[in-house]
Amino acid sequence: MDTTSLRTDDVREEIVRRYSDLVYRLACAQVRSRADAEDIYQEVFLRLFDRERTFASEEHRKAWLIRVTVNCARKFWASAWVRHTVPLKEDLAFSVPEDQMLWEQLQKLPGAYRAVLHLFYYEDLSVAEIARLLDRKPATVRTQLTRARRALKKLLKEEAT
Repeated sequence: MDTTSLRTDDVREEIVRRYSDLVYRLACAQVRSRADAEDIYQEVFLRLFDRERTFASEEHRKAWLIRVTVNCARKFWASAWVRHTVPLKEDLAFSVPEDQMLWEQLQKLPGAYRAVLHLFYYEDLSVAEIARLLDRKPATVRTQLTRARRALKKLLKEEAT
């Protein structure tokens, strides 16, 4: 067996191990379905490994993965298949009931709001980084974060009453 291919496989496995949670969580936050998120997850890594890509740094690779995940989610929502199907109700298992309630309320928000909330709070990205990755102005991202927080707060208050 060729030792070069072994090293390449090891590198690929390490990349998947390092970024799998980020890609899957972001995809899940965008499409609201585990099965569809898994499809996007696979698509993202297939695109990464389809041909040799060079990245200036790990941050560049991470940014590329986030951008491709968001683009795949957009492509998913634009497909005719999604427009003509009825989604199944998925019950995700959460250890804390409050997490389940938060997840359900987050799913009621528009995709743009879910994306910025996820990247800001779960991936710890700055507004400038999110703007660059989503190809938006920083002011737009700040506005979306503010509106998303306000909408989520309203939904959580309604749920509590």
